[in-house]
Amino acid sequence: MSDPAILAQQTNDPSFDSVWEEINWRGLVHVSTDETELKALLDGDPITYYCGFDPTAPSLHLGNLVQLLLMRRLQLAGHHPLGLVGGSTGLIGDPRPTAERTLTPTDTVAEWVGYLQAQVSRFLSSEGDNAVTLVNNLDWTAPLSAIDFLREIGKYYRVGTMLKKDAVSARLNSDAGISYTEFSYQILQGLDYLELFRSYGCVLQTGGSDQWGNLTSGTDLIRRAESGTVHAIGTPLITNSDGTKFGKSEGNAVWLDPNLTSPYAFYQFWLNTDDADVIFRLKVFTFLTRAEIDAFAELVENEPFRREAQRRLALEVTSLVHGQAATDAAIHAAEALFGQGDLAELDPDTLEAALRELPHTTTAPHATVLQLLVDTELSKSLGDARRAVQQGGVYLNNEKVTSVDLTIEGSVLPGGVAVLRRGKKTLAGIFVE
Repeated sequence: MSDPAILAQQTNDPSFDSVWEEINWRGLVHVSTDETELKALLDGDPITYYCGFDPTAPSLHLGNLVQLLLMRRLQLAGHHPLGLVGGSTGLIGDPRPTAERTLTPTDTVAEWVGYLQAQVSRFLSSEGDNAVTLVNNLDWTAPLSAIDFLREIGKYYRVGTMLKKDAVSARLNSDAGISYTEFSYQILQGLDYLELFRSYGCVLQTGGSDQWGNLTSGTDLIRRAESGTVHAIGTPLITNSDGTKFGKSEGNAVWLDPNLTSPYAFYQFWLNTDDADVIFRLKVFTFLTRAEIDAFAELVENEPFRREAQRRLALEVTSLVHGQAATDAAIHAAEALFGQGDLAELDPDTLEAALRELPHTTTAPHATVLQLLVDTELSKSLGDARRAVQQGGVYLNNEKVTSVDLTIEGSVLPGGVAVLRRGKKTLAGIFVE
C-alpha cells in the first residue's frame, strides 16, 4: 500500500546528531514525558511505538498527517511503528469540548477502518526489519466482557483523575454534560497502550497535544498494572498564525482523500500559507534539510514577494500525499487559469475540481457573458459588467471578450465548463448544463 518511490526519497537530516534532536528542531515535541529518558530511548536501540487514528470520518486529515510524518521519521531512525486504527474507539468517539458526538453506525465505522488503514500504510514502509504493523483495537476489546473490563482495567482508574482531563472538565461545566460512554473513552485508549505494551513491547505513543490526557491515560495504566515505564509525545496543533484551527469540528478540514479535498484545492491550501507560518510548516510537513529550510527562511525574510517557500511547500506536501502526477496537474491547472497555459489541454477532472474552489455558477449554453459576470459576482450589475467588457478587462477561457453580446455557447471546454476572468486575478467557474 505504500508508495515505494516516495518512501525511498525520504531521509532524516544527517546534520542532526539524533532523531530526538531533529524532531525537536522541527517543533514536533510540544509536550512529552521525561525528555532525558525519551532522548536516550529514541537514540538507542530500536523500539516499538504507535499512534492511533479513530475512524470518525472516511478519511484522515491535516492534523493526522503530522502524526504520520512523525511516525515516518521515527521509522527512518530504525524504530518499529504500529499503526492503530480504532475500530472500537471509533464506535465511541473522543469527547469534544462542546457537545456529545452522534454515534456512527457500526457498519460505517468498519468501512472507515479499511479506508484509514489504507491511508496509514501509504506513509509508512512495509519493507525491512521495522516494517509497519497495522492493528485494530476492536480485536482485543470486542472479546472483553463488561465484567472483565471493569475488573481488569477499570479498577486501575481513579474518577478524580479522570474528571480533571481537559475535555471531560469542559463538558462537565457545559449545559450538555457528558455521557458515561464518552467519559469511558480515556479508559479504552489506555487499554490500547497496555495491550500493545504486552503484545509488542510498545513503549512510546504519539498524538496531538490536545490528546495529552488520553496519552497519559495509557502511561498511567501501564505503570499501575505492569509497573512499567513508557512514554508519550504530544505534537503541536496546526493553526494559522492568528490561531485559526483546522479540523472536522471547525468545518475547514483539509482531507487526505482526493475525493474530499481535491489535489488542486490541497495544493492551493499550502500555496496560500502565510509568511508567518510557512517555515514552521516546511519543518513539520517536508523532509527538506535544515540547510534547505534555513535558505527558504532567508527568502521569506528578504524577498517575500517571490513566495518561493510557499511554492516548495505546496510541491513537497502535495507530491507526498497525492503523487507527482496529480501535483503536476494541479500546478498546470493553476497556471492555465491565470492565462499561462492552454485550458483545453488540462485534465477535465482537475479543471472541474479547480473551478469548484472558485465562485461559480451553473448555466444554460446561451447565457451571456454579461449575465454570468453578475451571477458569479465578478460584477455588481449588468451595467458594471458592460463597462468591464468595453474596457477590455474580461476574459473567457483566457480570450479577451470584445463583444457585450457574447454568449457562452461555442466556448465550452471538455467537461462542460468555462473560465471567466475579470482583470488579472479575479476568476469564476462556469458549469454548462
